[in-house]
Amino acid sequence: MVLVAEHAADQGAFGLILNHPLGKSVGDFLEGDEFSPLQKLEVYDGGPVGHDQLTFSSFWWNQQSGLRWALRLSVEDAIDHAHRSGRVVRAFVGYSGWTAGQLEHELRRNSWVTAPASADLLGRSHDLNLWAGLMREVSPLHRILADSPEDPTLN
Repeated sequence: MVLVAEHAADQGAFGLILNHPLGKSVGDFLEGDEFSPLQKLEVYDGGPVGHDQLTFSSFWWNQQSGLRWALRLSVEDAIDHAHRSGRVVRAFVGYSGWTAGQLEHELRRNSWVTAPASADLLGRSHDLNLWAGLMREVSPLHRILADSPEDPTLN
């Protein structure tokens, strides 16, 4: 499941995969006292671009405007956000990116299923099961897709 966090038709788009935990924590990547408050924070694969970068992002729900986020946080800001009520701080290696017009082209080809974020998104487990759970809520057809075996020819 990809959160498209930034988009401008003439510049492209930036997003983060929310449901691919790497099974590692920040402490596996960063050492030093300044990182100690974030050492146990789980690290996610944010996408195929920029795998040489570890970044922090914060997510929260706003009753008026829905899902909100702060991207590319400094260590200090990530620690600050982690102490705020209702905030979910994540560490990401890599990100998802599209060049100008690329995402629009993929959307016209129906390469993506789009859905607005729901208020319970941040309370769900952000693991590989997140995608199927969200797909089941889109429509009955999407429920069938979500529940299909990885290789239907093996049935």
